Amino acid sequence: MTARRTALLADCAGRLTALLLGLLLLGLLLAACASKPPAPDWQVNAFAALKGYTAAYLSGDSRVAELELARGRSEIAGTGRADLLARAELTRCAVRAASLEFDNCAGYQPLAQDAAAPEQAYAAFLSGHWTGLNAELLPEQYRPVVTQAAAGVPGGAAGMLGAVQDPLSRLVAAAVLLQRNDLSPADMALATQTASDQGWRRPLLAWLGLQLKRASAADDVEAAARLQRRIDIVLQTHYANPDSPH
Repeated sequence: MTARRTALLADCAGRLTALLLGLLLLGLLLAACASKPPAPDWQVNAFAALKGYTAAYLSGDSRVAELELARGRSEIAGTGRADLLARAELTRCAVRAASLEFDNCAGYQPLAQDAAAPEQAYAAFLSGHWTGLNAELLPEQYRPVVTQAAAGVPGGAAGMLGAVQDPLSRLVAAAVLLQRNDLSPADMALATQTASDQGWRRPLLAWLGLQLKRASAADDVEAAARLQRRIDIVLQTHYANPDSPH
């Protein structure tokens, strides 16, 4: 192994944490960084493909995102392991949820019976159906959100987003709380700001669009006009997917 490859693999865990913290592909991809002898090519390739999928999808480039996702699926499918493929599908589901696109994790459902307990718990978390959910099986950053909501206090999970440090994980948590009708206006504003800070066009348009809809419903003309101006700015830039929510 060259010194450059060694350095790249050592850095892999840090970059993964920054990009996909909280997505259950974490265990698989960290193995690619830590393996001795060098990780099999499929692990390194799957990591790169799913990282590419996430970046392209959040930026709004659907064509590249689909190509990268197909490449990642193909690399993992070569192992014949449904449990690992389930993790990749949960990654897809979580990234889509961050942009307020929900499909009941359709790609994961056929693989659910072969998924391990943490993946099953994460799928339940993403669905918003938390009855009986063991929060200890979830990635650490989501546990306080679930625990607070399970306390039975109305709006108990509201205000918890600020404690979720990773931007993508924060958007995922916000989307799940929205599904549960447990997202406060302040949390919605935080989710929008998070997408804006990261320059993620797709989720930013989705969250701005949601705020615009609510402002219009409340006859808040000034807020609606301000939100529409922000949406127009995003749409004026090169945006590869004109069908994204706005």
